[in-house]
Amino acid sequence: MRFNLSTPARLPQRGHLFVPCFSGPVRGVRCGVDLSGERATSTVGERSPLPKGKSGYDGVHLLSCGALDSCEAEELRRVGGKIGSFLADRTVGTAIIDATDVIEALGEDGLAALTEGAALGHFRFNRHKTKSVRIPDAKVTLVVGKTGKSLTDAVRRTNRICDATNYARALGHEPANIIDPVSLAAQARSLAKATGLKCTIVDDRRMKTLKMGAFLAVGQASVKLPRLIVLEHNMKAAGKPIVLIGKAITFDTGGYSLKDKNGIVGMKYDKCGGMAVMGAMKAVAEMKLKRPVVGLIAAAENMIAGNAYRPNDIITSMSGQTIEIISTDAEGRLVLADSITYAQKFYKPKVMIDLATLTGGVVISLGKVYGGLFCNNDGLRDALLASGARTYERLWPMPIDDDYFALLRSDDCDFKNSGNREGHASQGAVFLKQFVDAKIPWAHLDIAGVADLDKAGPYCPVGGTGFGVRLLCDYLQRA
Repeated sequence: MRFNLSTPARLPQRGHLFVPCFSGPVRGVRCGVDLSGERATSTVGERSPLPKGKSGYDGVHLLSCGALDSCEAEELRRVGGKIGSFLADRTVGTAIIDATDVIEALGEDGLAALTEGAALGHFRFNRHKTKSVRIPDAKVTLVVGKTGKSLTDAVRRTNRICDATNYARALGHEPANIIDPVSLAAQARSLAKATGLKCTIVDDRRMKTLKMGAFLAVGQASVKLPRLIVLEHNMKAAGKPIVLIGKAITFDTGGYSLKDKNGIVGMKYDKCGGMAVMGAMKAVAEMKLKRPVVGLIAAAENMIAGNAYRPNDIITSMSGQTIEIISTDAEGRLVLADSITYAQKFYKPKVMIDLATLTGGVVISLGKVYGGLFCNNDGLRDALLASGARTYERLWPMPIDDDYFALLRSDDCDFKNSGNREGHASQGAVFLKQFVDAKIPWAHLDIAGVADLDKAGPYCPVGGTGFGVRLLCDYLQRA
């Protein structure tokens, strides 16, 4: 979806016209269509098609933004989502959104939220459907009272972030016979070439040289051997980089701790933390962010074969710490452990943030509403909570006390990769904490519950959500 700004005087005269407005009578004349006698309902997002009359438009639609005094960004996103879904489902290529009321009420933040919802709601993943109708890349004119650089920049920035989110969603949807560690590395190279990022691929041979035993153990049974994908942005800028780390298990059988027939379906989405990092790096590059940022995508396929790692194996991580394998289905923390060590060794980060579909425990705790936030630094915690609130990619602070480490103690080596079911999400976070330099602000986002949907949301269809892209972009622009 592509947006351009216009004033009423330069308004296109064809296409579907959408009029987001607040509850009550619609004021005045909107875009050449007399709506002064119409009323908006109080139900946010409700669409009221109006007769075409003599307007010349293909359709005129009122959409309620609710009461003016209580309207927030999320309501406008949902209204935008209705518009985007309408355009996608009817394969409409052009539209006009009269945003004058929204601008009057909430300024450029309101306009950004409305366009964000439209761009996200327009996403459909149908590239493998042979009989599907192609959805055009809709061209949307946003009508505002007065154009200007500030509004133009806000819309352009929002468009890039939403493109990046939809990019992450599309990669998340792809099955393991299309996206595996090797093909994902090729995708990253293409992304880097298109955006100016620097891409380095750490393959299995280099991992052996670096003694990344935890990472290698997870992926060694697959014919598609593991890859650590490194994307760098603006490394010549002053200061230490912020490093983003994403778990990208392209398929997770659970290994010898095999998932059951219900749990194994949908495991293509176990790569969504890594896809969020790729999406964020795409947006960072296209927005030309002035700070240095590094994205590490830890890609492996957790399979079963004669050379697979087993319960009770003892492996040595890149940090030198030894790990007893209790569950081969607690694999994400292993690839992240070596990725964290790699980040600290080669980049000495200012901040580290990892995203992972790590535990079922966080889904039990928070459902599909919040991601779990585990953090060793109050300032970073508060900044991420604020970014989550602004983008509605909401996080909930979870405990990461050292007391949970007692559940991971091993009789035979440094610690285990999994304990019992008590405090399961905190166990995973505390495991990762063993590899983090305590002087580095670090956050672990467990997104297992929010990375994909089995029921469509207000501006996301069923499947991968791209959760984390917008949150990370908001944080990086303010850090």
